[in-house]
Amino acid sequence: MTFKKRLTTNTLLALSIGFIYLWFGGLKFFSGWSPAEELAQETIYQLSFHLIPSHVSIILLAIWETLIGVLLVLNVFRRFAVIVALIHMGFTFTPLVLFPDAVFGDSLINLTLVG
Repeated sequence: MTFKKRLTTNTLLALSIGFIYLWFGGLKFFSGWSPAEELAQETIYQLSFHLIPSHVSIILLAIWETLIGVLLVLNVFRRFAVIVALIHMGFTFTPLVLFPDAVFGDSLINLTLVG
């Protein structure tokens, strides 16, 4: 008896998002490689009410993103991974409110590289 797992749309979506999380999380482990590193550090510093230092926050963010990626790619604890990813995505949009000068260019329709 052979077990074949069908490659569904949900599985492909989880794999692709998982690889993206792995890539962006992996970049944050190396200082200066991520274009959004400084903005992420400053955002976490503001959201934690200045309690988490920037050198710690970027490592925590890298671990968080990499963990989401690993869980999605390996297809384990998918419900947990999706919930944590949605929380992460919610926090990803906070620089739009906290640091609009770093996110937007000359007008609200022109985003910077980081934005």
